[in-house]
Amino acid sequence: MIHWFRRDLRLTDNPALQEAATAGRVLPLFILDTRHGELMRTGAASRWWLHHSLLALDRSLDGRLRVVAGDPLVLLPALIRQAGARAVYWNRCYEPWQIARDRQLKATLKEVDIEAHSFNASLLWEPWEVHKDNGEPYRVFTPYYRRGCLGRPAPQRPRPAPDALPSKPPEDGEVCGPEAIRALGLLPDHPWHKQLETHWSIGEAGARQRLDDFLANGLDDYREGRNFPARPNTSRLSAALHFGELSPRQVWHAASEEALTRGLEKELDSFQSELGWREFSYYQLYHNPDLPAANLQAKFDQFPWLDRPEARRAWQQGRTGIPLVDAGMRELWQTGYLHNRVRMVVASFLTKNLMQHWQHGERWFRDTLVDADLASNCAGWQWVAGCGLDAAPYFRIFNPVTQSRRFDPQGDYIRRYVPELAALPDRHLHAPWEAPASVLEECDIRLGQDYPEPMVDLKQSRVAALDAFKSISG
Repeated sequence: MIHWFRRDLRLTDNPALQEAATAGRVLPLFILDTRHGELMRTGAASRWWLHHSLLALDRSLDGRLRVVAGDPLVLLPALIRQAGARAVYWNRCYEPWQIARDRQLKATLKEVDIEAHSFNASLLWEPWEVHKDNGEPYRVFTPYYRRGCLGRPAPQRPRPAPDALPSKPPEDGEVCGPEAIRALGLLPDHPWHKQLETHWSIGEAGARQRLDDFLANGLDDYREGRNFPARPNTSRLSAALHFGELSPRQVWHAASEEALTRGLEKELDSFQSELGWREFSYYQLYHNPDLPAANLQAKFDQFPWLDRPEARRAWQQGRTGIPLVDAGMRELWQTGYLHNRVRMVVASFLTKNLMQHWQHGERWFRDTLVDADLASNCAGWQWVAGCGLDAAPYFRIFNPVTQSRRFDPQGDYIRRYVPELAALPDRHLHAPWEAPASVLEECDIRLGQDYPEPMVDLKQSRVAALDAFKSISG
């Protein structure tokens, strides 16, 4: 039997792997698809994570993970013939190009009497199973989640790892293990990724440890604390879920057990609703396969976006002159991660204050986020820009000064990532251009030299964005 690892780089709660192990000896396989999904190519940070996640998976398989690169439509049938396998098992992926590829692959294998078995290991609810009473898909999150999802049977309990994994040993000449993984060329050519290594423990064991740490230290006060970027109340599990080092079922049930034991039902509801947003992103992508390329609200096709590459570069580099925005973009570059509230703030600043097309931001996030999930990334950007399903109204423009004063009142987050402003008193840290000259001089800060002047006036740019929205609203 062949188990094809995809977005399920774990041994526990892996239904396809468990079924394959039950059926016979298993050849564990990973294929780096270099043929399909060209427009959705994985970014540098995600490729770096994938490299290390595969190394961790290979260690858990005692060095028996077979790793190849190319077109699965060609490679998989050939490997099946070579191994003399009767069936192939995999867990489903939900990006449009993967759905099309897998459908074609199943047809190809059926023609040669090879069984293909697929399972759900990445979502709590299959997107085609949740719908309104009239059969139409939901377009608004709250009824989708509260009625459509929570109204269904609870997510299945996670399965343990197979009791025994009778895997097929490598044949002579087969390149497996770390050497084969390095040959995939996933690591960036430049040393940027070295700074990421200090922030993460990658693989199934590291993901489980992060989950345990969050449940012990972050679930308390999650409902409120998750909004504060300097607090430890976010789970930081998004990359582990994206690559399948943990399943959402594992997270859902572990959080439920912990919260109910400690009387944290309200915190649990807030945390599980965030898992619900992840599901809703996949749901949107499944029912709107052009989500990465097209505005879900067609009127935004006429929106007068600006094209200012120099403004985008300043945003990418955290040199906008707006402290919270710059702190967020530097956190992203230095860690491959960005706090969720700050994601909304920096996305709002790009699309509304700078009036740059949301796809510029989506592409940058896809390249630099270790959790660059196509569904969540595209749905999130369309939500902030105002052109998606159940989107934030276009006139909801996050004011980064108000946001930082409310959610980083002591400036711990800003000082961590914008140290050139660390000497400023709290009351001036969030908007240094408003600080008296005497305060700036006392702190030895020269705006325009040590730290940029604001690249836009927040009030004026907000008015310009609202005027642009009115131009397409009739």
